[in-house]
Amino acid sequence: MKKILWDIDGTLLNFDLAETIAINNCFDIFDLEKPTEEMIRAYKKINTNYWERLERNEVTRDEVLLGRFRDFFDLYGIDSKNVEHFNYNYQMELGKTYVFNPYGKEIVNHLVGKYDQYAVTNGSLTAQRGKLEGSELNKIFKQSFISELIGFEKPDIKFFDFVFKKIGSYKLDDYVIIGDSLTSDMLGGVKAKIKTIWYNPRAKENHLNLPIDIEISSLDEVENALVKIFE
Repeated sequence: MKKILWDIDGTLLNFDLAETIAINNCFDIFDLEKPTEEMIRAYKKINTNYWERLERNEVTRDEVLLGRFRDFFDLYGIDSKNVEHFNYNYQMELGKTYVFNPYGKEIVNHLVGKYDQYAVTNGSLTAQRGKLEGSELNKIFKQSFISELIGFEKPDIKFFDFVFKKIGSYKLDDYVIIGDSLTSDMLGGVKAKIKTIWYNPRAKENHLNLPIDIEISSLDEVENALVKIFE
């Protein structure tokens, strides 16, 4: 059976929406004035920067989870004494929001029995477990691999080596990774020497010039892409 490694946030699930809801809910929990759209955009930019630095092994996971909120609070003059508590609540709120991207739920269900499906995510343990359970993706995937548990992040080859070992197969031609991130999913797939499908609905530039096998703009293109990849 061929094996699909699915990214979660931004690929199957709408992470942009989850972030916005989680931030707003946390501001309510801490009795802070409702954040503006500009503030939420600023947080997302800071957060993305931290995660990309983590992918390059420039910072630790704790520095990501807490540093992003320290920087964000400093930017808008918010007292940062409760950063750790705020981050804890943020993880909990993220885990409560699981909205599928278009065709996300349909495609994973449609592929049951045709492929072995797995989750591979850099998200935090608390948030990802909540999403996988709430969305019931955990009932579809044979296993879920979360970087916080593994100890390595995509695109680190050690993350993929762990996955291959746990699945019990190093036959690389049997694997494909499907994800939206060029710097974690696609770069990780290239490093691991497995097939790659880049979910790129916003037509971003392949600025790393990675040799991606197939690029798609919608998840309803996945099945045809899989046929082409494995033919």
